[in-house]
Amino acid sequence: MARVRFGISPIIPTIASFLLAALWGLSVFAGWGTAAFCGNGSAECGQRLAAVAGLSGLFAILAAVCTAAAWVIPAARRDQRTFNVYMGTAVAAWIVAEGVLFLGGLLAS
Repeated sequence: MARVRFGISPIIPTIASFLLAALWGLSVFAGWGTAAFCGNGSAECGQRLAAVAGLSGLFAILAAVCTAAAWVIPAARRDQRTFNVYMGTAVAAWIVAEGVLFLGGLLAS
């Protein structure tokens, strides 16, 4: 049985990773998360959201490292499957980081 291969440019998951990184960064560092979940200005809510952002940051670090590794490690640049594993892991880690931030923000408010 023949396999069907879909050629996706490597720039597409890279752009997705950068966009998810921007969303996470703005939610954590620019105050989007605080405005969304702690609109009443409660100090307790802000502290809880900061703890959630720290936990989410672990997944964000993993995602950033995987994205960088996909482009920096020579083996990943040479082998499309290895590149896809790194970028797939990076995008999945960004989604988990966003999910942790969102669910944690709901619980914090």
